[in-house]
Amino acid sequence: MPETNRPKPLPVVTEENRPFWEGCQQGKLLLQYCIECQRYQFYPRLYCMKCGSNSLRWVEASGHGVIYSYTIIHQNKSPEFVHDTPYNVAIVQLEEGPRMLSNIVDVDLTELRVDLPVIMSDKILFCFHLLPKPDLCNSYLA
Repeated sequence: MPETNRPKPLPVVTEENRPFWEGCQQGKLLLQYCIECQRYQFYPRLYCMKCGSNSLRWVEASGHGVIYSYTIIHQNKSPEFVHDTPYNVAIVQLEEGPRMLSNIVDVDLTELRVDLPVIMSDKILFCFHLLPKPDLCNSYLA
């Protein structure tokens, strides 16, 4: 029987990604923005992946995006995750452009679909919630 009381692994914080993780602790989603080519990027790097510039600054992202892709994990033999199944792993396409790996929380796994709108969770670091479905009656009035 595998050991099940081990803590889940934590991310490795480096000088390059420290502002990202500090932002998460404050409930903010921070992305790098290249001043030269005016593009956002994720994951954190020392230089812009588009133009090679090192003129990067950290900016707060909207936290909005859509599900680009996802999978449902039904088996995970790692002791840290064995009791979490089933769970989802999603790639979220952020409004700003970059894609990031995450989980969609507080959702029935059968509701997940590509292109569903999501917003960053304000309670769980680095996770997203589905946005409420628009009220069809109100959409006709708009």
